[in-house]
Amino acid sequence: MDGGARYDGYRRALAGERLPAAFVDLDAVDTNVAQLVAPIRAAGKALRVATKALRCPELVAYVLERAGASALLAYSAAEVALLAAAGHRDIWLAYPTLQARELDALAAANRTATAAIAIDSAEHVVAVAAAAARAGVVVPVAIVVDMSYRPLGRGPHRGVRRSPLRTPEDVVALAEQIRARGELRFAGLLAYEAQIAGLTDRAPGARARNAAIRAIKARSAPHVRQLRRACVEALAARGVSPAIVNGGGTGSIAFSAGDDALTEVTAGSGFVAAGLFDDYAGFTLMPAAGFALEVTRAPAPGIYTCAGGGYIASGTPAADRLPRPWLPAGVELLAHEGAGEVQTPIRAKTALALGDPVLFRHAKAGELAEHFNEYVLVRGDRVVGRAATYRGLGHAFLG
Repeated sequence: MDGGARYDGYRRALAGERLPAAFVDLDAVDTNVAQLVAPIRAAGKALRVATKALRCPELVAYVLERAGASALLAYSAAEVALLAAAGHRDIWLAYPTLQARELDALAAANRTATAAIAIDSAEHVVAVAAAAARAGVVVPVAIVVDMSYRPLGRGPHRGVRRSPLRTPEDVVALAEQIRARGELRFAGLLAYEAQIAGLTDRAPGARARNAAIRAIKARSAPHVRQLRRACVEALAARGVSPAIVNGGGTGSIAFSAGDDALTEVTAGSGFVAAGLFDDYAGFTLMPAAGFALEVTRAPAPGIYTCAGGGYIASGTPAADRLPRPWLPAGVELLAHEGAGEVQTPIRAKTALALGDPVLFRHAKAGELAEHFNEYVLVRGDRVVGRAATYRGLGHAFLG
């Protein structure tokens, strides 16, 4: 379907909706699920769905059903409790916490589900064990390994600043501390290669940067494989083999699926194909989520003003964090104004009428749900349902 036909379909589907409105195209989600899951299945690995990229219980359940998966990667302990209450039974919390209330919620979730938490320090061990003791349960614990690339040892750092555990010896030492605690069970490794999965390498107008990022990815890949394998072997030698070794993200699906050390691969953002995923080489996903703004002014020929739209993505402030004009084709933001909280001016090659919708995509998946109470679910030119976001259900797991 070309851009014009797709825009016309969305315009018919959203006619009468209160704007701004966020929507998810389920046909596009289906296409993305099939593309992302195929290499994981072909490699005989399991999929773990990152809920941070969806933040909508109905959409989480939909993706799991379409992917034939059941495992989730959550982003807060309160979210883990919500997912467990909804009937999910295999949940990993990817980010540690030391807050007693949060850890108590996680521990309590283990009465009905397997709810593991990823940790990387002795302080985490003590705090999680105390919560497990208070709840009278055994809490599964995963160890986070720093997969960053340091080509000169202590030199330049390529990756994310997360875990302090950088060697198999570091990992084994923490696993021994976990094994010594009767309230805890060692569940496996979380080994995310952010410098491969999380760096765009096809950004418009950035030829030199793209080439540099691709070089970093290529040079980092052997290090990632070697370190993950070394950690698994070191743990096995001490009698604490990890049952699960998790890695990957949408940006590294093919690479991660081919790593024999991994038992499962995580994906999330690619199912809805947020704007930043236009800038990755090696795959092309179908935009599946967006938001519609109403054209309310036409201050000059070819210039229009839309109501609302200032949904800026997290991360280093830059142009790629702005929402991306999508449909109709030929729409662009004005460089000196960008996307505003109350209004967003645009330049359009297509003539627009006051009241017309203009469609945008958020740069990062999941964060759009923090601005809307529901997703309008669309197939073709029809609304087929509505799905409450975490915000719409009264939850703010990150604030």
